[in-house]
Amino acid sequence: MSSPGIAGFGPDFAGWEWIASPSVLLYHPLSQSWAVMPKDRERRNLTAKDELYRRLFRTSLLIRLVEERIIDLYPSDRIQSPVHLSIGQEAVAVGVCDALRPDDLVFATYRSHGFYIAKGGRLDEMFAELYGRMDGISKGKAGSMHLSAPAVGLMGSSAVVASTIPHAVGAALSFKRRGESKIAVAVFGDGATEEGVYHESLNFAALMKVPVLFICEDNGLAVHSHRPIRQTYSLPQHAATFGIASLRVDEGWDMLALREATLEVAAKVRAGEPFVLEIATSRYKEHVGVGEDFHFGYRTSEDIDAWKKRDPLIVDTALVEALRPEVEREIEAAVAFAERSAAPGRAELLTDVI
Repeated sequence: MSSPGIAGFGPDFAGWEWIASPSVLLYHPLSQSWAVMPKDRERRNLTAKDELYRRLFRTSLLIRLVEERIIDLYPSDRIQSPVHLSIGQEAVAVGVCDALRPDDLVFATYRSHGFYIAKGGRLDEMFAELYGRMDGISKGKAGSMHLSAPAVGLMGSSAVVASTIPHAVGAALSFKRRGESKIAVAVFGDGATEEGVYHESLNFAALMKVPVLFICEDNGLAVHSHRPIRQTYSLPQHAATFGIASLRVDEGWDMLALREATLEVAAKVRAGEPFVLEIATSRYKEHVGVGEDFHFGYRTSEDIDAWKKRDPLIVDTALVEALRPEVEREIEAAVAFAERSAAPGRAELLTDVI
């Protein structure tokens, strides 16, 4: 169906396709490939014979099954922090991180389980961190919302919206001054673009021409608020006012397409051109927690069905079943590691405090 129009808002939504329910309007346009997936495209993107696809698929499946295990564990209270699940958004982390070099740095958000795993963070240390145990990546002090793995290039995540964006710009500036070929990646949701620091960061990055890639994971929501009622701008038009090029990828379920797009724009960034990559995606679970949230009335299960019909982790059942046993063994070993890890004692209360 066509857009019903939103008076007083800047972006031109005319002619876009909309996912809608009688009381809810979602932001995401549907590209032509959503409506019809040609058979040759289906064979190319959904085949277990392709090694690259299988590798990306396995990492995506690992992320999803890890978070499903978190759902199982959460009621026991063994996980010692709130969790923001990325179920439905795995392809973004996997496609992006696979296109980066090992020494490129990623600055993520509180919804960072996927980026932690896709960048190569140790799964056993992640679960120990969620458990609040000494063997966690931050000795149990960071929890889910502040995951980091500097050894593999995942820098500190943060619960404060937009707070890691300027960190990425600062890292990129350091790369430029040192003459290094690394890039910094700032990952954020569309809600973060309403924070002043996002605008300041784009301006500074453009002025200094630093190698930073701004990645917006656009699930169309800031907690429960839909994008058209919050924003009068489009990200590409806004980035252009700073002289920053941009690209939007609507197929946020397609790991291969996201990897290809990231490879293309990362080459531009590495040459000293800041870039905004906007990726449409879908969050299946509630904003924070492990349950559904359709009872709140701001969306319905039908709103995300279009995404689920294209989700390889749902569609490609044969590959899921082929990989599941191995992946589940890996997860259970990580959970067992966390269970065995010691809790921090009183002596740790004031350590690592600046």
